[in-house]
Amino acid sequence: MLSSRYRPYHVPIFLAKYAWLRARRRPVLLNFEVTMRCNARCGFCDYWQTPADAKQREWANFAQIAKHFSPMLVTFTGGEPTLRRDLEDIVRAVRQSVRYTYVQLITHAGMLSLERARALWDAGVDQFNISLDYLDGRHDTARGIPGLTARILDLVPRMRAAGIGGVRFNTVIKNDNVDQILPIVEKAASLGGGVNLSVYTALKNGNTAHLLQDIDPAAVERLVATLLAYKRTRRGVITNSDYYLEQIPRYVRGEMTEPCQSGATTIHIDPQGQVRRCPDFAPDGPWESYRGYEPINCNACFYACRGEAQAPLRLVSRVRDVMATVTPAETA
Repeated sequence: MLSSRYRPYHVPIFLAKYAWLRARRRPVLLNFEVTMRCNARCGFCDYWQTPADAKQREWANFAQIAKHFSPMLVTFTGGEPTLRRDLEDIVRAVRQSVRYTYVQLITHAGMLSLERARALWDAGVDQFNISLDYLDGRHDTARGIPGLTARILDLVPRMRAAGIGGVRFNTVIKNDNVDQILPIVEKAASLGGGVNLSVYTALKNGNTAHLLQDIDPAAVERLVATLLAYKRTRRGVITNSDYYLEQIPRYVRGEMTEPCQSGATTIHIDPQGQVRRCPDFAPDGPWESYRGYEPINCNACFYACRGEAQAPLRLVSRVRDVMATVTPAETA
């Protein structure tokens, strides 16, 4: 599902850039962690414990890094990136520094007003990825932000009405929200948006409370079969590759042994300009020191960033995913 900024003729341009980057062994995706500060209180993440004075040490010149790597995809994440008052300036500078780069923002949306969303869209954000793990009050509880779910479900259609044409839910599959996944997909479709799914892991802070490994593997297989069937009839809503979804049961059963490619196609830049292969690994030095990462024998997670990095390029399937459009009227 492309942002409304793009047209079908952009697809071969992006495919050519992807091939060029891979041939040169350069990262396709840069994740800019613009802050580690966060005002949510998620039990599976400790970033909210980042002291407020960390603001004084946050990097500003991400455009310099983007220009050097010229990636196909840039994601602004955190922490909660909207805590940065200069976020629009950062986005605009990165946007102007690289041609043919798709810019995404990951946010819990607790502070994302329509006006701020419009300003970020105008600055160059192509896609807003809004975290949503439940359609009821459990999401408010999980994030520690009262009223958050209602706020999100009110904001997204107003963003669409305002001409912001790229909105997805970022949904983590947990052992207690398996029954929520298809309803979230259907809600996204009804709003003219999409969903990017990722499997829960305890890697970030050791919280094992939500592991999929703790439920009946058959329930996971049924969910995956349902999601793949949905994709066959409604391309563009679920934005994961077929491959990623297909591999989830293998990961849950402990059968995954392939080396992790994270760090080859994706790298992470922290708020101090330090580079790392994965958001849950320690920094390896200044971004200028990056010389590439070799695959690593780590199967501690199956985040979408890891799974999509190792996914084979099924060209027809992925082009169909990207080219598909979803409008609220289609779900009526």
